[in-house]
Amino acid sequence: MLTVPVIQEEKADYMKHDRLTKKLIQEFFEEFIEGFFPDLHPYIDFSNVTFLEQEVYLDYLEGSKKEIDVLAEVKLHHEEKILHIHTEAQSTHEADFPERMFLYFSYLYAKHRKPIQPIAVLSYNRKQEEPTQFKIDTPTQEVLQFSYQKLQLKHKNWREYIESDNPVAAALISQMGFEEHERVQVKLEFLRMITRMKINPAQMEFLYGYFETYLKLSEEEEEQMMERMEKLPEEEKYIVMQLPNSYFERGKQEGKQEGKKEIVLKLIAKGMSISEIAEITELSEEEIEKLTAK
Repeated sequence: MLTVPVIQEEKADYMKHDRLTKKLIQEFFEEFIEGFFPDLHPYIDFSNVTFLEQEVYLDYLEGSKKEIDVLAEVKLHHEEKILHIHTEAQSTHEADFPERMFLYFSYLYAKHRKPIQPIAVLSYNRKQEEPTQFKIDTPTQEVLQFSYQKLQLKHKNWREYIESDNPVAAALISQMGFEEHERVQVKLEFLRMITRMKINPAQMEFLYGYFETYLKLSEEEEEQMMERMEKLPEEEKYIVMQLPNSYFERGKQEGKQEGKKEIVLKLIAKGMSISEIAEITELSEEEIEKLTAK
């Protein structure tokens, strides 16, 4: 009796994670391919990408119904060819996952008759390298060797991505291979990354929410991040503090005006004009004058 809720909770949990990653890939599809599959990127015309309706695969042997995560239809540069890119987000280890990727491939090819590039995004914590092939052999020959590309996040070094302006990389460093003592630095680098990106507020909010789902700091860690943020250059610190950062939310409630005033005064002390400060902080010149008035 007690096992049923646990199973349901685990299922709901991985479905939530898979949906989040699916949305991330669809929202920033070109950045996803560019950041993690750079060999494929030059071939695709990203001005013409269509996400096909979610396919449902019926497994008659198991008696189950499975939704295929992301299926994008793209055109290739300088060719009248269509390519389908199937991306599957997997947040739990399954021994038969390569076989499932092949079954999805077979189903999609039978339905659409288009070449398919299969990709697996694996976000669970496992030391072993996961396979990227499914084979069928008989006593006399190798009948089938099916392969797919793989992004195994826990095997990625998060530090390799922090100089990038790629929003997918920024979100996914929350699930890469970092040590426990690096959690604060990972969060701070994520905030610095997204301040450099030219994305709209809704996208910014989604990226932040995605990151916090996988890496949410404790109160003690938030205090450590506060100390590190104080050491940032003033311009960068101001921009970071305007993000929906859980650390800075307390500051917004308790003393946002004082924080703005302190930063403005420091920038004036550096010899910046009111117009330059307005450009950096996105405050109006009138607001800056009020903050500096005695």
